[in-house]
Amino acid sequence: MDKRRSGLAAAALAAVLVATPALAQKKYDPGASDTEIKVGHVNPYSGPASAYGAIGKAIGAYFDKINAEGGINGRKITFVSLDDGYSPPRTLEQARKLVEQEEVLLVFQSLGTPSNSAIHRYMNQRKVPQLFVATGATKWGDPENFPWTMGWQPSYQSEGRIYAQHILETKPDAKIGVLYQNDDYGKDYLKGFEDGLGDKAATMIVARQSYEVTDPTVDSQMVSLKSSGADTFFNITTPKFAAQAIKKAAEIDWKPVHYLNSVSNAVGSVLTPAGLENSVGIISAFYIKDPTDPQFQQGKEYEDWLAWMKKYHPNGDLNDNFNVYGYTVAQTMVKVLEQAGDELTRANVMKQAASLDMTLPMLLPGVTVKTGPDDFFPIEREQLGQFNGKTWELFGKVYGR
Repeated sequence: MDKRRSGLAAAALAAVLVATPALAQKKYDPGASDTEIKVGHVNPYSGPASAYGAIGKAIGAYFDKINAEGGINGRKITFVSLDDGYSPPRTLEQARKLVEQEEVLLVFQSLGTPSNSAIHRYMNQRKVPQLFVATGATKWGDPENFPWTMGWQPSYQSEGRIYAQHILETKPDAKIGVLYQNDDYGKDYLKGFEDGLGDKAATMIVARQSYEVTDPTVDSQMVSLKSSGADTFFNITTPKFAAQAIKKAAEIDWKPVHYLNSVSNAVGSVLTPAGLENSVGIISAFYIKDPTDPQFQQGKEYEDWLAWMKKYHPNGDLNDNFNVYGYTVAQTMVKVLEQAGDELTRANVMKQAASLDMTLPMLLPGVTVKTGPDDFFPIEREQLGQFNGKTWELFGKVYGR
């Protein structure tokens, strides 16, 4: 009798397990449950890089849209976004808070090269995804040594090489002056630029001026660059200093061929405060559609973005491409979480992030998001554009692979 009861109990248990396979398959790490996915984020809402605060607000607004439409596989996103003031020690403090107190599943789109450098080892030691970081430093694509960290945008070095290539093609006798932020971000861009010029870098670059993020202005550096005799200017600055540099060049009547790094080419938050008339002729690189470009202000992709802005982000600037950036990187994150299904572990999140091959509506034609176990550089293609006083006009080929 005991054996019969035991057999019946085992059969009943097996029937329950067969009837509820989804229950058996669910796997969660801290920050995930049947109803919630907790996503951490660190952004400079204050301080010298506060213009990037627009990205964090846009991401939050996109997650609001996803939640309003039912969430991801039935789970709502809880977006915990903290301010670090673009101060690396504070970035570490906020990351520790997100991981150890808030217990987020992952940290997404933490912004800035010095900021992410401050938490790089910590995130990998804790085995918490540091995913789609908002910086193009090459160090974020090193899965062998830092398997929990992945970039998103094109690398600064590859972009620097694009500008160098264009100069060699169009102005091989250029005298180049460079302004760069004195940290890993600035030096990464500069290295790619110098590598792109090759042996000619030593003679073509006639002046280098650096600045600290704590500097009030870059006025003196701009005066020095003009006095060097440079007729070509590579501007490696974050938004506040980019606007200052553009404005100062106009004030001192310096009119070089001006290349501006892509992290500061937003019309709304950089060129407008610098003076649109002062920005005419600037060249930069692009991988997302600029919302001020008439050719992209039509079609379903733009209409969907505009509808989202009006409904979920009404205070956002329609001329600020940081709102396109935030929208697009958030879509990438949503795709990863959708692919993770009911296995919301940190390891599976990284596995899914390393198996992407897709286009997104507000990426430029020809630009894709593609990753692999040994390829942690999701976006590797860009196209040059020149500002005409109202919008950016794209030209030439799409660079990259």
